[in-house]
Amino acid sequence: MTFDVLIAGAGPNGLMLACELGLAGVRPVVLEQLPERSGEPKANGLVGQAVRLLDHRGLYEGLGGGPGAPRPVPHYVFGAFTLDLGGLDPNPVTILPVQQRLLEAQLEERALALGVEIRRGHRVVALTEQEHGDGDPAGGESGPVTVDVEGPDGGYRLRTRYLVGCDGGRSTVRKLAGIAFPGVTGPDLVSRTGHISLPGSLLVAGTGELDIPGFGRLRPFTHTRTERGVIVFAAPEPGKPLLSTLEWGPPPAGEDGPMTLTELRASAGRVLGVELPVEPPTSPGPHLLRRVTGGNTRLAERYRHGRVLLAGDAAHVHSAVGGPGLNLGLQDAANLGWKLAATVQGWAPPGLLDTYHAERHPVGERVFVHSQAQLALMAPGEGVTALRGLFAELLRNKDNVQHIADTLAGSDVRYAMTSAHPLAGRFVPDTDLETASGSTRPAELMRGGRPLLLDLTGGTGLPAATAAPWKDRIDVVAAGCARPPAAALLIRPDGYVAWAAAVGEPDGQVVEGLGSALAAWFGAPAADRTRPA
Repeated sequence: MTFDVLIAGAGPNGLMLACELGLAGVRPVVLEQLPERSGEPKANGLVGQAVRLLDHRGLYEGLGGGPGAPRPVPHYVFGAFTLDLGGLDPNPVTILPVQQRLLEAQLEERALALGVEIRRGHRVVALTEQEHGDGDPAGGESGPVTVDVEGPDGGYRLRTRYLVGCDGGRSTVRKLAGIAFPGVTGPDLVSRTGHISLPGSLLVAGTGELDIPGFGRLRPFTHTRTERGVIVFAAPEPGKPLLSTLEWGPPPAGEDGPMTLTELRASAGRVLGVELPVEPPTSPGPHLLRRVTGGNTRLAERYRHGRVLLAGDAAHVHSAVGGPGLNLGLQDAANLGWKLAATVQGWAPPGLLDTYHAERHPVGERVFVHSQAQLALMAPGEGVTALRGLFAELLRNKDNVQHIADTLAGSDVRYAMTSAHPLAGRFVPDTDLETASGSTRPAELMRGGRPLLLDLTGGTGLPAATAAPWKDRIDVVAAGCARPPAAALLIRPDGYVAWAAAVGEPDGQVVEGLGSALAAWFGAPAADRTRPA
């Protein structure tokens, strides 16, 4: 049997990709080497455009985000600076505090409901690609990738048209495909994290701060830099405080075995310069106690090699400072999902799948840069302290804060489009709409993961008439808007605007521009193509 798509890895990125494919009518098989979902504490939330993406898929509220659109936060952190975001318009930084295991559980539930098969305890051990070149398939040919898998009952072989590696920073798929993973490694950085408990006398009522004798106050959810390192105190889960430290230089002698609470306590004392009475956690488990030596920042040389593709940590690893990981990986999945589905189903225009690397690799490079920059700003040393003083002056300028906020959120991403409208290539803005069915938002119209033509012309019907030959692939909605951002918007399934018409744009330009964008992103009209069997 030949499958359309195999996904290696059932973490959040692999499951998100499976859901995107499922919404588009493709049923992938997911291979996960762990026999069951990991209960180990990992990421504690999402930040930036990924939060808006989950809103587009109707997952935001169920994950604890509350009703309505995601709301921006007044403050965030960058390089152990606290950014004041209150004066930004727009403020792009939205967050969603959610444990990774809960996110994975909800994505798995959705994937299964969409007919996705998840095989746990199965791992990829070898792959072979047929010699065919790197082009997209023509029609419904059988899959050219042969995958050897080890499962609980022994080894077996699968054939698939496409294999996607979502199997983490040590990706087996990436290594087997021979895709280089260049980058930098900082061996002198040691990160320690653990669940703890602290005496109640240290807690400042109503603020969540710690008042540490001999040091002063430590704000929660904030990177606090000293001349000896960085410390973070937070409780992402109520009643389960976490303490993290970053230290530069080799670890003390004897700290090469399993991480201990004594080691974490000693590290906190070194960073603060005073003793912190860290005690074992009293909250229910599971509990985290982890040391990571060395800072790894790497980016895959390419995200596609023939029929093998990479997404998430398999394509990029970097510092977790600022929380860019899931923001980057989930958007990889959303970008790839609809393009891969279009290719499998036979309506993709030539080269569509190649735009995955072209669009997402530069975004990975951007995170590569700013994650390293943040670590550099947090390092000890008089030179860094001087640099931070200058950087603090720059942060008094609202335009500079806007720039950094856009970078952190990923709202500065703009893909190349033929349309010259300012919104083209950007994530669609959320705005209040009135349709024949009632009040709504663009995010609510994107729940099915289909392309959307949003007609805000006031009922001329011209955009809808132009898009009629693509009605098998595209939803068309006419709506009223108090302050329309454009006369019409063509929105890709991943939420990015493929084309937009300015208010008052001549009809001839609307027809020509929209027709070109439809063909460029969504293939030939239905009457001009033959679907594969």
